[in-house]
Amino acid sequence: MFTGLSTLSANDVQALRDEARLSKAWPFEEARKLAARYPGGFPEAGVIFETGYGPSGLPHIGTFGEVARTTMVRRAFELLNPGIPTRLIAFSDDMDGMRKVPPHLPNQPLLKAALDLPLTQVPDPFGTHESFGAHNNARLRAFLDSFGFEYEFLSSTDCYHSGRFDATLLKVLHHYDAIMAVMLPTLGAERQATYSPFLPVSPATGKVLQVPLTARDAEAGTISYADPDSGESVTVPVTGGHCKLQWKVDWAMRWVALGIDYEMAGKDLIDSVTLSSKIARILGARPPEGFNYELFLDAEGAKISKTKGNGLTIEEWLRYAPPESLAFYMFQQPRAAKKLYLGVVPKAMDEYFQFVAAFPGQSPKEKLGNPAFHVHGGPPPPYAPPVPFALLLNLVAVSGASDSAMLGAYLKRYAPQCEPESDPRLKALIDAAIAFHADHVAPTLKRRAPDAREHEALSELETWLGAHPDADAEAIQFEVYEIGKRYKFEPLRSWFLALYEILLGSSQGPRMGTFFALYGTDNSRRLIGTALGEVPS
Repeated sequence: MFTGLSTLSANDVQALRDEARLSKAWPFEEARKLAARYPGGFPEAGVIFETGYGPSGLPHIGTFGEVARTTMVRRAFELLNPGIPTRLIAFSDDMDGMRKVPPHLPNQPLLKAALDLPLTQVPDPFGTHESFGAHNNARLRAFLDSFGFEYEFLSSTDCYHSGRFDATLLKVLHHYDAIMAVMLPTLGAERQATYSPFLPVSPATGKVLQVPLTARDAEAGTISYADPDSGESVTVPVTGGHCKLQWKVDWAMRWVALGIDYEMAGKDLIDSVTLSSKIARILGARPPEGFNYELFLDAEGAKISKTKGNGLTIEEWLRYAPPESLAFYMFQQPRAAKKLYLGVVPKAMDEYFQFVAAFPGQSPKEKLGNPAFHVHGGPPPPYAPPVPFALLLNLVAVSGASDSAMLGAYLKRYAPQCEPESDPRLKALIDAAIAFHADHVAPTLKRRAPDAREHEALSELETWLGAHPDADAEAIQFEVYEIGKRYKFEPLRSWFLALYEILLGSSQGPRMGTFFALYGTDNSRRLIGTALGEVPS
């Protein structure tokens, strides 16, 4: 998906770089903010981006959005700061204890017996990996790889057990009281009485325990607690994977231990970012840059909930549209709440291709503001479908086309250069239009009968089409306008709304001149004749 700048000349890249210093596109604004973090020069290791993932569930459309947006900022930073190394860490919180069993998973008794174990110690209910955490980590990596994201995968379990976090964990223990002073005011009275940043892993059961501490020794690097089963006092080191941190403290510890420079998060985590940032400063580090993106809404404007299942899955989007269109949707106004449902897919796909088509003729300033540049991290691969996807949907609706060959035949008559058989992208669009119509459009279509004025106007349009069988899209569009004006439709868009509702069974529709030219004069006359209750001669 990310093509980069390799196809550009050095002069073209420099022109873009010069313009990027002023560009108002949000990835460049974020990249400049990140660069300002190091006014005295960047560290030798460069800058590190991070996205986090909880492997108790499968990757989803939000996972894609966060990685895609972070990658857009990364590519913008690289354009502005040539030669500075960058890394993107995809971090899995796979040492978290499994507190509840997702109801949709198989082998429920097996999972219930593993409650409170780290996810990398929970048996894989699918039987394909050594643990449930490993199974979902593999799904995450396959998911990211399928889109061509460039990243470094890190496992929380590996980082804790390898000692990678040890030095920072000891800092947490050393600054225990200061961290508690940050955390306790955010908790209820009951939780305050038992809260500790450290979650010991039981030597006896392997479970991640949520127990109050009875003692701590910063010099020895240990904590003590009463075993919840036996009541006996247990002392364990905070290092070497013997403890796991509560997640807000864990987030700050990870930023410090890994040297994270940039991480974005959803609006629902604003308070958590604030708390973790305070803890990072207590640990002697500067919290990462980043911004909080808005969450998605469903078709009715309600917050999307995995429990309610009112959201759009990435599988649903990719059934009908290429991943570039989804990345395009993610690029647009990340700080504004947007509805995410199937109805936005055709529009997003058509707008993506419009921006791709516009790119070659744009100035450097316009190119950097073009979403397609950020979708691909450089010039988008040139491709212009012969007709918009929305128009393909209308064609499917009125033609009854149920296979790509039938729909392809209409396209070739309208645009003879079309070769669906040898153009896999066009073939994919045609197949997607047929599937989308069958799944989501056909059940909603309801054509209405014309009133007296609409009947007369449609009859005149049918007669004109019969007299001009070779008219092109522009000529037809002009006549459609003229008929609407002659019959005094006010406003004129009410005439087009009537055409959509009467001929297509929808309140929205295509440019009618293009539609009639694509569908063919004879077919269009038959469509109008059917609506009028007569068969044109």
